Amino acid sequence: MIQIDVFSDMVCPWCRIGKKNLQDALAAWGPKDEVEIHFRAFELDSTLPAEGLPFQDAMIRKMGGNAASLKQMTDRVTQAGEAVGVTFRFDQVTRMPNTKLAHRLTALLPASEQEAMIDAIMNAYFEQGQDIAQLDILLGIAASLGHDPVHLREQLEQGKGSDKVTHDQTAARQIGVTGVPFFVFNNKYSLSGAYPPAELIKVLEKVAAE
Repeated sequence: MIQIDVFSDMVCPWCRIGKKNLQDALAAWGPKDEVEIHFRAFELDSTLPAEGLPFQDAMIRKMGGNAASLKQMTDRVTQAGEAVGVTFRFDQVTRMPNTKLAHRLTALLPASEQEAMIDAIMNAYFEQGQDIAQLDILLGIAASLGHDPVHLREQLEQGKGSDKVTHDQTAARQIGVTGVPFFVFNNKYSLSGAYPPAELIKVLEKVAAE
């Protein structure tokens, strides 16, 4: 069994691209039943207020530049997404949300259902411009996947899911994760960045051979 730990954040476009590349790599590689993926929480900006900030203001503050340079950056990401079959609609995105609540919600689900939740949250944010810092938005996404929003609301209001998120963030610091996506294979090999499927397959083959 190959274990892949995937550190990512829901507002990281390269995490979405890297996740799609991993899906494509696994589809091409073949023996999916020999791979176990663990999705680990990582916050690109843990200093954001709980309600988030306006997207353009937050990005310019973080990266420098101006509205024109931000547009160039989002255009590059959009084109990179198109190349792998992932859609980005930055014209719809108005908020830079704090993602702790989204990570906590995901942590409450069984491991087998977390990937679908991450995909749905990223879709809601990057394609529909939904504010995924808002509890009602997240519960609506969960309900669309068949989860009980009332039960999840109760758990989140009780603070559940926080321990798992804190554990993941501690693990990230311990192994030196400073950016995402970050992939760890069998606690031995790691890759940082949205590598193409061919490169991921090489790592899968190496780990499997060992």
